[in-house]
Amino acid sequence: MEIGIIGLPNVGKSTLFNALTNSNVAVKNFPFTTIEPNVGVCSVRDKRLEKLAEIFKPQKVTPSIIKFVDIAGLVKDAHQGAGLGNKFLSHIREVDALIQVVRSFDDSNVISVLNECNPLEEIKIIETELSLSDLQQAIKTKEKLSGLAHSGDREAKEKINILEKIINNLNNNIPIYEISDINQELIKEYNFITSKPILYLFNVNEKTTENILTQVKQYLQNKKNCDYYILNIQIEYEILQIKNQQEQIDFRKEMNIKNDIYGLIEKSYKLVNLISFYTIVGGKELSAWSVIEGTNVKKAAGKIHSDMEKGFIRAEIYSYDDLIKYGSEKILHEKGIIKIEGKDYIVRDGDIIKIHFQ
Repeated sequence: MEIGIIGLPNVGKSTLFNALTNSNVAVKNFPFTTIEPNVGVCSVRDKRLEKLAEIFKPQKVTPSIIKFVDIAGLVKDAHQGAGLGNKFLSHIREVDALIQVVRSFDDSNVISVLNECNPLEEIKIIETELSLSDLQQAIKTKEKLSGLAHSGDREAKEKINILEKIINNLNNNIPIYEISDINQELIKEYNFITSKPILYLFNVNEKTTENILTQVKQYLQNKKNCDYYILNIQIEYEILQIKNQQEQIDFRKEMNIKNDIYGLIEKSYKLVNLISFYTIVGGKELSAWSVIEGTNVKKAAGKIHSDMEKGFIRAEIYSYDDLIKYGSEKILHEKGIIKIEGKDYIVRDGDIIKIHFQ
């Protein structure tokens, strides 16, 4: 899964990327420090995986990962190319979900393109640019399909009907994810940006007051396909430079910091309806894998290796909860709790799976 980190320039995107991926990309006090997107991966902290490691004592433990893409700052009129906007918007189309970093603090030492702390205005600027970019793409796509539709192609006609609804809604400031009566799967190939889920990350500091966030929280209250999280990105980045994890925990406790980078990763994971399943190979290699909720076991096998999906025969499956309840695979076998499932079985969060393939 890929999540794009977006926002206006100088709101904390690159510092967040560094914190998430333990990278060291440029962080400077002027717009467009990031030109090409920075890409990095982040392990998902998983307490179930840690417990499974205690039980199986494998030689190798591999957590599931999220790929983060730090995309350069967008500005007003980005859809028309302002601030190299069209190039940046093309990068956004490739990701599965978005995190918009929203500056929620006053600091005269950090340049603001708005010249003020205004989280709601930041959100509205980005919303407008993403909608206008999708509008342009919908109009162009409709024009390209018109010849096929006139020649009687049924799918082209259906797509044009959907695109017309999209164009009408976007013209009325309604993003694609709020349009309920269209076949989203049929237009998935076009990667419309406003169909993607979005997490608003309010970047705060010690001077941020609740008043700064009240208005924007109210604005987001009735929006679908989105959530928000509050984090002091700079402090969190500094804490993560402490190598000892227990010292990190102690420092957060001492500073009364309740939100951390791990909470953000967890929110990101849930944003796209991801669940985790686990494999243990020969008692030596324990791995966590992530799939979208509703994925069948054959497709999930492809996450491990494409050969497993192609040659899928069956799967042995039991749940993490049952393993914890009874203590061992041996007892689960004796009680008949381990099930044999075919390709259409829908993977559940916490499943432990052994794939048989040819």
